[in-house]
Amino acid sequence: MSLKDTFTPDEEYVRDQTENTTTDDVDKVIKREGKISFIMSTVKVLKKYYKLFDVMMMMIKDYRKGIYTAVPWFTIAAIGGALLYVLSPFDLIPDFIPGLGYLDDMTVMTIVVGWIDSDLHKYLDWKLSHNLTTPDEIETLEQAK
Repeated sequence: MSLKDTFTPDEEYVRDQTENTTTDDVDKVIKREGKISFIMSTVKVLKKYYKLFDVMMMMIKDYRKGIYTAVPWFTIAAIGGALLYVLSPFDLIPDFIPGLGYLDDMTVMTIVVGWIDSDLHKYLDWKLSHNLTTPDEIETLEQAK
């Protein structure tokens, strides 16, 4: 068994993290959006999730404001937990380890996106159908679809 296999999160680990995510954790993600955005846009293995990150942030902010509530708490908690994981430099594989540091972050994002994909699409459809978008958001939403 390799080091990567030993320290790579699996679905059970991510589900446990999600089940322990609180509204305070989601609020931390919203507060630290700029830092998370920087990580998502600059770390090579996470860049493929950058546009989805924008949609996830729109969704959790709309949820916390009470604008969009047609989503299970599990989805909001999964987004919050995953983005807090990305934000933390000291996770299963510390982010400062060259070549490996962000592989666990990518794994967490992959698992969560697989779980919440249909909820993201429902949110995108809702946002577009209610004309609740700025020109920048429309571009982001269209690219994410």
